[in-house]
Amino acid sequence: MAARTEGTPVWTDAMFTDAEAAKTFYEDVLGWTFAEASTEFGDYTQAYRNGKAVAAVVPPMPGQDTPPQSAWCLYFSSPDAAATAERIRTAGGTVLMEPMRIGDSGTMCLARDPAGVVFGVWQPGEHRGFELEGETGSYAWAEVFTREPEKSDAFFTSVFGYGSKRMKGENVDYRVFDLGSDPVLGRMTMSSEDFPPEVPSYIQIYFAVDNCDKAVEAAERLSGRRVFGPMDSPFGRFAAILDPQGAAFAVIDMRTTVGEMPEME
Repeated sequence: MAARTEGTPVWTDAMFTDAEAAKTFYEDVLGWTFAEASTEFGDYTQAYRNGKAVAAVVPPMPGQDTPPQSAWCLYFSSPDAAATAERIRTAGGTVLMEPMRIGDSGTMCLARDPAGVVFGVWQPGEHRGFELEGETGSYAWAEVFTREPEKSDAFFTSVFGYGSKRMKGENVDYRVFDLGSDPVLGRMTMSSEDFPPEVPSYIQIYFAVDNCDKAVEAAERLSGRRVFGPMDSPFGRFAAILDPQGAAFAVIDMRTTVGEMPEME
């Protein structure tokens, strides 16, 4: 697999207080299977769809403070995690975890943008990232949900060299970041009407499904909670979900599209 361009989403994982319950939930909702836990790396457990790596789950480290709720973390590719960490600081972000080598797999770093959006950086070694994308049960898209769009826009374009275009229209403040002609990330402004004040800025990850409505039904059957949707769009039929441990994600059936693609400027 060729190395991904810097700034391309390359991997996602989440920490769960009850990792076994998380496996059961995502196995049913997204059709994942799981490898044996890697005891060498804190029981980090990769998830697979059709035998290809798509994500990972991990329990809190012994003695580590349990996070207030679980959350999916999106990692962006970097050829040099240390250099990316310096750009993060220069752009006004905060490095939460300094670049750390994970065996022969690669080097990771965790950071936060000036608006509070947490994300990761991954410098690939033997672990190249997603082995499957845009297909059922795998990563499809991601969006920065931010309360301070000017800060997030300036930060991500500075750190990763993105270009950006805004969706035309007065009813929504939505922007797409791109690398060359390739869109890689969306950005949505969080309104006070739609998002309670206790919900922080975050990155929402979309996983592809064959049927959005059935995925939501499966999630609710296993004590997940529908946040909004299913909803039709030119990009696909999608819905936002909270899993039973509080991790937000979205599902999208990209083959079921309604309406014309919006104009960008």
